[in-house]
Amino acid sequence: MLSVGLGGMALVTALAVPAQAHQPERDHGSVAWEVKDSGSDARFRGLAAVSRSTAWVAGTKGTVLRTSDGGRTWKNVSPPGAGALEFRDVEAFDGRRAVVLAIGEGEASRVYRTEDGGASWSESFRNTDPKAFYDCLAFFDPRHGLAVSDPVDGKYRVLSTADGGRSWRVLPNEGMPAAEPGEAGFAASGQCLVASGPRDVWLATGGGATGRVLHSSDRGLTWTAAESTIPAGDPARGVFGLAFRDRTHGLAVGGDYRADQPSPRAAAVTGDGGRTWRPSATPVAAYRSGVAWLPHTRSAALAVGPTGTDLTQDGGRTWRTVDTGSYDTVDCAADGGCWAAGERGRVARLGR
Repeated sequence: MLSVGLGGMALVTALAVPAQAHQPERDHGSVAWEVKDSGSDARFRGLAAVSRSTAWVAGTKGTVLRTSDGGRTWKNVSPPGAGALEFRDVEAFDGRRAVVLAIGEGEASRVYRTEDGGASWSESFRNTDPKAFYDCLAFFDPRHGLAVSDPVDGKYRVLSTADGGRSWRVLPNEGMPAAEPGEAGFAASGQCLVASGPRDVWLATGGGATGRVLHSSDRGLTWTAAESTIPAGDPARGVFGLAFRDRTHGLAVGGDYRADQPSPRAAAVTGDGGRTWRPSATPVAAYRSGVAWLPHTRSAALAVGPTGTDLTQDGGRTWRTVDTGSYDTVDCAADGGCWAAGERGRVARLGR
């Protein structure tokens, strides 16, 4: 059970976690994860929170669902013929316009777009390079966006759109730093590529010697790389999810996704746009794949993973576990509507 005080946008928790029972509580009206019946058994790693009433989820078996009534009912709006695809990211501009990304080698990586709430879809990109594997999408605004692939010939490949996802082009890679041996992105939550503002975008990596975060301030033309402090050095370890509340303040989460492996130092923070990162003094309790700032706060955020939800109230310096439900991704809308999604059709909304 997660309880959050939002009056005056102050955020405090009071949860059934015995180790935290002694902590003082400031209650300004409570909210909690409210699990919704999606009617699906798909695993949803793609999530777009439009508002408290409207959200999109995308996942296995080519599944895309949309709700417009706060999760009471869900409409299956999956693209026709997409049953063999793995959707890992969805970016929605409202209840009618959305872009979804299917991952995989070669032609398994595709982008679809809808303008009518999923009643019809157009395939706007299909990868034809067998060496490319697309992981995540991010949009700066309803027209400009990027998609990123694992390294091709030693550098990450970036797609760009300037028409809301109707068409895509591969950006030149002269401004992209070389990838480390074994380095790649993680298509775990739709948050390995995130944008803030009209031009800034960040890319999370793992698998190489260090977990890095790459940053571009010109919509993907040139990039700089920084070590994140989150351990990597193995194909299963690194930075899995990023969140920026503005162009300078960011959070990174990750760890080792294998259930039998520990994930120490699996959270980091930046206050300079990702040029430098410092480890959280009290990191997330375990591997976390998704992270989101709570709207209209400067210091509160949620991180989610298969073993639970963690909360920070001090901008990522310290985290504590506040729920043990399994989620892969989390996203919040401007009106305060926060959603989470994960395995076996699990979807929840943060209530008031």
